[in-house]
Amino acid sequence: MIYLDNSATTMVMDEAANKALTLMKSEYGNPSSMHSFGFEAEKEVRQSADIFARIWHCDKDEVFFTSGGTEADNLAILGAASAMKRKGNHLITTKIEHPAVLEPFKYLEKEGFEVTYLGTDENGIISLNELRDSLRDDTILVSIMHVNNEIGSIQPVEEAAKIVKGKNPDCLFHVDDIQGFCKLTLLPKASGIDMISVSGHKIHAPKGTGVLYVNKNIRINPVILGGGQQSGMRSGTENVPGIAAMAVAADILNKKLKENAEYLYELRRHFVGQISDIEGLKVNGAGGFNYYKDSGSDDISGDDISGDSRIVSDKTVIDFAPHIVSLSVSGVRAEVLLHALEDREIYISAGSACSSHKRAHSATLLSIGLEKDLLDSTVRFSFCEKNTKEEIDKTAEVLRELLPMLRRFKRR
Repeated sequence: MIYLDNSATTMVMDEAANKALTLMKSEYGNPSSMHSFGFEAEKEVRQSADIFARIWHCDKDEVFFTSGGTEADNLAILGAASAMKRKGNHLITTKIEHPAVLEPFKYLEKEGFEVTYLGTDENGIISLNELRDSLRDDTILVSIMHVNNEIGSIQPVEEAAKIVKGKNPDCLFHVDDIQGFCKLTLLPKASGIDMISVSGHKIHAPKGTGVLYVNKNIRINPVILGGGQQSGMRSGTENVPGIAAMAVAADILNKKLKENAEYLYELRRHFVGQISDIEGLKVNGAGGFNYYKDSGSDDISGDDISGDSRIVSDKTVIDFAPHIVSLSVSGVRAEVLLHALEDREIYISAGSACSSHKRAHSATLLSIGLEKDLLDSTVRFSFCEKNTKEEIDKTAEVLRELLPMLRRFKRR
């Protein structure tokens, strides 16, 4: 089996699975209980918060655990809008956000808020000038993703935060970092970011786990009410096994972030190179065939990648993530190719897995101006550090074999 759908979900790493199993079977106390069994569970939650605080260079009381990335996004957006509504009515996000961000904004529009949706260029990157021009005195929240989940474009969120805070210091800035966390460096306090959302199952932790950073100098309202756990920010008995497992995975990946990023960039370069001679393929966003041809290809895994994760050894900006390739295949529908590869035990996505059951065209692909006849012919390959060049070679070989056959079948 070759699993190349890691942006949809990842295999839980052994260390995280073992941690969760121990806490489910042997140390299963309720962290709100007053006895020692409960105290041990509470200690696991505190230690997990310590790990995320070290990764983000923040305080542990700025770390809140959720049931996943969707809840973290909802808590940030709905909680911020609710807390800030007396100060203004205007919100800003982008057209290419994940549904976990777009749907809360659509809900807020129905509640009377005004929302500006920023567009992108052909590489899926927002315009900082458009952001600057869109900011108003009554803008209370801006939410911009770090890494796009479909085409892997990296948004200039650090620069965006400076623009937002420079023009309107009271405006809150949220980043969905679900696809970038533990792959690219993003430090909220150094960047002026107020809130960051993360999902556990994208980093080799169990599904149903997430975390939200909230700067302690701001206030957002809770969206789940109950027993007042986590300082009242997120009520409900904490998922101790999931939280601790997610922290273990994050700690391991963060310690190898530079090494893994360099490997993933090299894997991506190798994949694009292997398929570059196949007819009728288009890599969407930055980092396509011409990029590697023009840049000499090997420069994208330079030593400087661990600092500003968008800068490489020649000091040019990388606008694409190391682990995602969006590929449009002329003459073959995405679902057909997906299942043809599945028959060969190669697993990919037809766009974003979270919205793949909806028939509407991808907002991201529309935003980058993808040709109409390719909108239904786009698939996503996404890698993790466990994938190998041998798997990439096999995938390219299968694509080279399948595509002519699938195109002939369509013509019939």
